[in-house]
Amino acid sequence: MKFGVVVFPGSNCDEDMIYTLRHVMGQKVVKLWHKDTDLQGVDFVVLPGGFSYGDYLRAGAIARFSPIMQEVIRHAKRGGYVMGICNGFQILTESGLLEGALLRNLNQRYICKNVYIKPATQNTILTAGLSQKKAYKIPIAHGEGRFYAPKDMLKSIRDNDQILFQYCDAQGKVSEEANPNGSMLNIAGICNKERNVFGMMPHPERAADELLKNTDGRAFFESILEHVAV
Repeated sequence: MKFGVVVFPGSNCDEDMIYTLRHVMGQKVVKLWHKDTDLQGVDFVVLPGGFSYGDYLRAGAIARFSPIMQEVIRHAKRGGYVMGICNGFQILTESGLLEGALLRNLNQRYICKNVYIKPATQNTILTAGLSQKKAYKIPIAHGEGRFYAPKDMLKSIRDNDQILFQYCDAQGKVSEEANPNGSMLNIAGICNKERNVFGMMPHPERAADELLKNTDGRAFFESILEHVAV
């Protein structure tokens, strides 16, 4: 597969993602500058974490209008794969590619730590290879990660099996105590109805290398590569 990692002013996880895709997973990767209007024939677009445009106004609110995003939106609407991690998730909700919004954490603080998440569905290429019985230890690093959606939208997301991951404890129990930011239904990630656009707040690329003493995140990328149809 050919991956494209979009680089915005303020991105700080782009190189982490490129390293994981290229050196850990052995995939072809290109950088896509935010002012570009050519996706260079990539199969899969990744919007990495960071603080695009300094998170002014709202996280992702300015990045949504970058020239490259018009091409990313067209790519997604043609059925192409797009994944947003952390700030990338925020950009996807701002651009309308994913439903809901990411609000400030309930404690009004930036949170940077390892958390546990479990797949809520196996009906996507991102989760098909993951176990719904396993709690995956994946880092988070965000100040605006609290997933919110109006009641009717939240019901639609749940009814359409769009919840990808939920925050849980080390034993896999989904509970209020295991929710680090106050997200509705403990949501850590969702997909669109067409199941080709994915957003998640935790950073699997930061848990994919043996040197980091945690490789739980590698399974997420293995699932994509095993189940994707290009």
